[in-house]
Amino acid sequence: MRILMKIPTSLLILTALVPATLKAAPASAEKSVVRVNTTMQAFNLIQPWQKSAPSSRLGLGAVLPGGRVLVTAQMVTDATYIELEKADTAAKAIAKVVAVDYEANLAVLKPTSDQEFLADRIPFELANDLHPEDKVEAWQFETNGTPVTTQIKVSKAEIGRYFLDSSLFLTVQANGTVQYRSGSFTLPVAKGNKLAGLLVSYSSKDQVSSILPASIISHFLKDLEDGEYAGFPNLGISYSQTLDEQFRKYLQLNGEKGGIYINEIVPGASAAAAGLLAGDVILTIDGKPIDARGNYDHPVWGKLSLSHLVRGKPFTGDTLKINILRKGKKQPINLKLIRRPAEKRLIDPYMFDRGPKFAIVGGLVFQELTLPFLKLFGNDWKTRAPIKLLMANANPEMYEKQGRRKLVLLVRAIPTPATLGYERLSTLIVTKFNGKPINDIKDLHEASLNPEGEQHRIEFETYPKLIFVDVNLAARVDSALKQRFGIINRLD
Repeated sequence: MRILMKIPTSLLILTALVPATLKAAPASAEKSVVRVNTTMQAFNLIQPWQKSAPSSRLGLGAVLPGGRVLVTAQMVTDATYIELEKADTAAKAIAKVVAVDYEANLAVLKPTSDQEFLADRIPFELANDLHPEDKVEAWQFETNGTPVTTQIKVSKAEIGRYFLDSSLFLTVQANGTVQYRSGSFTLPVAKGNKLAGLLVSYSSKDQVSSILPASIISHFLKDLEDGEYAGFPNLGISYSQTLDEQFRKYLQLNGEKGGIYINEIVPGASAAAAGLLAGDVILTIDGKPIDARGNYDHPVWGKLSLSHLVRGKPFTGDTLKINILRKGKKQPINLKLIRRPAEKRLIDPYMFDRGPKFAIVGGLVFQELTLPFLKLFGNDWKTRAPIKLLMANANPEMYEKQGRRKLVLLVRAIPTPATLGYERLSTLIVTKFNGKPINDIKDLHEASLNPEGEQHRIEFETYPKLIFVDVNLAARVDSALKQRFGIINRLD
């Protein structure tokens, strides 16, 4: 026997409406933020065949859709082990880096030991609508996992650096005291329970926080959608302001209110590919007038550097229309945006997750010049490093015009029978090895395999200009270094 129940029509209507009105729970510190524990070990720049002592770092990551976690790139530099931890349960899972951009200081992680580790977490939505005077919250945890919320107030935005000196992006500033808890390296910042950015630095003296905003994060994640990350494009110019009236007359900027003067064009970047020339004056980018200081009017943040027009919304491969003044005549240019990879520059601006390229010949250690190597001279490296290397870093084009892909240095001499008398030689730019021009470390290695006689002939840009090393003695030393210490040249 079946029992039939009459269900009221009003209840049927209410039931039908539930799926349409049900909303996912909002993000929260407890369910949308995870701890990230990283062990890292960088390479030794003085003895490039070795690694430095390991260190650890604790940070916080924002849970994203698809079982991913967003962190700053600083959290994963030279990482050898990455672990995710839920603050409320202390459950842990090993993770790997899915994508990283050290210039934008962003990385995405994904669990590897437990694919469902983040299944009970609530992913963030992005808040791309930050404005001055907005109140946002920095989320973190006590040691015991209790959430801590600090409210700060957005004040302004400017173009500044997140991590690397050479990379400038939109940075949002906020005022207010941020309490430092449980060793957190970076803090997610929320607006209305949506991810507004990542707090990357804080001045306790001025009570000012620097936030990597959601608009840059959104650009990074959008670029990742097809599985091939292209990176943020480079304009590739150095420019001067045109505030001086006499200078403006010389440039024939008659009737123009703004414009910036291009001093140099960086090879391999967007400006060079588009045919821009030193001496051109940029008047507008993407329809936005550029003032005499190099700024444009942003609808929310006011005056911002023109670089944000290149690195803000457009992607690598997009085309921007710009207007220039060349020899007094206006000219439209289609600027196709490209990215010049760090490894394609004469001097690498950073080196993470890989060691320096080097070759050893008889105990003489040769290495490609990098900015991290220059910084070994201390905080005042810009005055303490050898002047020739500083000039190369400031003006790489003078070497690139010679066909140099990299600058190869003799960085030091290991005391061996083959290096007697050369013990004090260091930081010398190599020009030729066995008569062959040296444009990168591979050139040097190949030249060392083909000596012209019984002596390697090594030429430098500065004193002592020329030295000789016995070929047979050098070969025996190299074999001993490989057998006893496992030292093998790193050319890639």
